[in-house]
Amino acid sequence: MRRLGMLLAPLMLVACQSQTSEPDAADAAAATDWSNIGFDAKEQRHSPLDKINESNVGELGIAWFKDLPDARGQEATPIVVDGKLYISTAWSKVFAYDAKTGEELWSYDPEVAGEKAVDACCDVVNRGVAISRGKLFFGTIDGRLIALDANTGARLWETQTTDNSKPYTITGAPRVVKNMVMIGNGGAEFGVRGYLSAYDISDGAMKWRFYTVPNPEGKPDGAAS
Repeated sequence: MRRLGMLLAPLMLVACQSQTSEPDAADAAAATDWSNIGFDAKEQRHSPLDKINESNVGELGIAWFKDLPDARGQEATPIVVDGKLYISTAWSKVFAYDAKTGEELWSYDPEVAGEKAVDACCDVVNRGVAISRGKLFFGTIDGRLIALDANTGARLWETQTTDNSKPYTITGAPRVVKNMVMIGNGGAEFGVRGYLSAYDISDGAMKWRFYTVPNPEGKPDGAAS
């Protein structure tokens, strides 16, 4: 299968540079991390780093690149934390790299069954991961929410968030708020009823669920239904 080339923009290299002008090392690390798909919890997609500006932007070039394994859609925004770059790819696969050198640190394949692709309206894409307290979270095209050890890629827990007898999918990135990781789903094109669920980051136990449309039978919705 043809392999896709992924060019990781110099922005990612710059995001890992040490900021020696910062008086506090912790503040510097926070400023150089791109820890959410939109940079931080505000998701403005704006970095405060200023080493790249109008006077030197013309000098930028490719620092490194990696090939991704599947010739399918690639829509994820990478995140960078503590010098490591994490990205999800087609078929819900996840990779970790050294952000400065491009060395692959680990990879994880959730082994989604190929026939699940028929339930995805717009290819088997994945739009990103979330990270908190040393755990990396992502959704899979077959509706699972998975937590990995961010350092090793080992699976910590896995929760099935959807009914796979129905055409649900997950292509979006989860969000972490305090001690909960939240994930939605797709499939409304095929008539399923969407919802948002929150899970405990420690063990994947569901905390609550909110349906985005009323129950068609007019019945109340329990947290687990």
